Amino acid sequence: MNQAMDELEARANRTLNRLRDLADQMAEVRVRETSSDGAITVVVDGNGTLQDLTLSTAIAKLTPAEFERVLVGTAGRAAQRAFAERGDLVNAFNEELRE
Repeated sequence: MNQAMDELEARANRTLNRLRDLADQMAEVRVRETSSDGAITVVVDGNGTLQDLTLSTAIAKLTPAEFERVLVGTAGRAAQRAFAERGDLVNAFNEELRE
């Protein structure tokens, strides 16, 4: 009986440690995306939150509507990639739990 409890406790501790690792990995996700014209570069975190924005002199050639379209599109692509990266981390975690 003691051995079964020890094994259960050890498994729970391994899972908890792996869950903490997953949380750390997800917090470290950063994705950089640059618009095709090089005018805008964004960096987002794993939640899709803007962390950095760099504007090149190429933005001077954009109309306000074009600027908005390029900014939103670039940030959207970065967020999609960040969400995919987080999804991959969760899938890998789930696979480990199944083993």
